Amino acid sequence: MSKSTDNAAEPVVIVERRGRIGIITLNKPRKLNAWDKPMREEIVAALRAFDADAEIGAVIMTGAGDRAFSAGQDFAEAHDFDEERAESWIREWEAFYGALRRSTKPIVIALNGVAAGSAFQVALLGDIRIGHEGVRMGQPEINSGIASITGPWIMKEILGLSRTVELTLTGRMMDMEEAHRIGIVHHVVAREAVMERALAVAEDLASKSPVAMRLDRAWFADMTEASFRQAIEAAIASHRAAYASGEPAKKMEEFMDKRGHKLR
Repeated sequence: MSKSTDNAAEPVVIVERRGRIGIITLNKPRKLNAWDKPMREEIVAALRAFDADAEIGAVIMTGAGDRAFSAGQDFAEAHDFDEERAESWIREWEAFYGALRRSTKPIVIALNGVAAGSAFQVALLGDIRIGHEGVRMGQPEINSGIASITGPWIMKEILGLSRTVELTLTGRMMDMEEAHRIGIVHHVVAREAVMERALAVAEDLASKSPVAMRLDRAWFADMTEASFRQAIEAAIASHRAAYASGEPAKKMEEFMDKRGHKLR
């Protein structure tokens, strides 16, 4: 896995290519690779650039450091949202999720540590997930006062309604044994072998028919397009209501205080 010290001069997203494989590395390890608007925009730009590159056959997304693929939303950004910013925030996720869903190239998620909240959602929107013992995944938004709308939509499509309800309302994190057993992590390897396996899987996917790959991925997206649009509109309404109440800011502060961290 890549290493970084979160130096301000370093990119928050590292984009590289190895032969026919495009690699996107989230590079804010001291913040557990939590993302804000500029970081999300860079990821979307990288996904779209790889998608438009005929020489790229598959994409890997991973996180720098040893603690997290990503902790999801950076609370330092979300803490101060009002109703209008909450709506534009969801539109940003619409673009991010749309780039993942509509990519013509397969996407491999190389997990290293935590994948929480929106990062769990992004991981689920990839095609094949590879992780190691110690990876934890889940939808803990309820613990920080953030409503979960797009997350349950993604989880329901993959996990079914019963487990989606349980994970959403408890906010608990699954360990690797559970994530592998229920089929959301496809390969479990040693921590140091995650990228090696991801590259091998990506190379195999890149060797497939690009036309069939494009048509298959387009059909997966088409099958869920109506419910995706419904989830985005529901998320806008719910987050506007939540931020108008003031509860998310208070819950985020409590969540961080319990962990000995400050938002500012």
